[in-house]
Amino acid sequence: MPISRKALCFAYGLIAVLAFVGTWGNGLPYLSLGFVGANVQFWTDAAVNPASRFLTLDIFFFGLAVFTWMVLEARRLGMRGVWLYLLFGTVVAISVTVPIFLINRERTLAAREPGSAAGTLGMFDIVGLVLLTVGFAVYAAMTLLHRQ
Repeated sequence: MPISRKALCFAYGLIAVLAFVGTWGNGLPYLSLGFVGANVQFWTDAAVNPASRFLTLDIFFFGLAVFTWMVLEARRLGMRGVWLYLLFGTVVAISVTVPIFLINRERTLAAREPGSAAGTLGMFDIVGLVLLTVGFAVYAAMTLLHRQ
């Protein structure tokens, strides 16, 4: 099934919103510590056990690969402001800024290729992506409801 660029942008926007709510819902308790205190406590907590260190390093190196691709793709398509996505991805959340970058990438591609589809997904692809979205959203909700 062909997927329109508009539908894909909507999906990316939904991902960005869910990511923002999930990440910042968990980050808000740090804000009362001030900028320096919040950073010290956040990164101390991020290194508290092997699981948190694994996830932190996984996101860092995944982020590095994605950031490299974003810079190359922005240069290839003539998109401006790519370093702002990287900056905000580092200080806000990579899970928020990458979908926003992808929205702007789709808009750039739509301007270059009006009427072109964003791609094609089969029924298995759609069901799989919906199930992953639901699973991730449920986990985000569980983390927001879990208060120590």
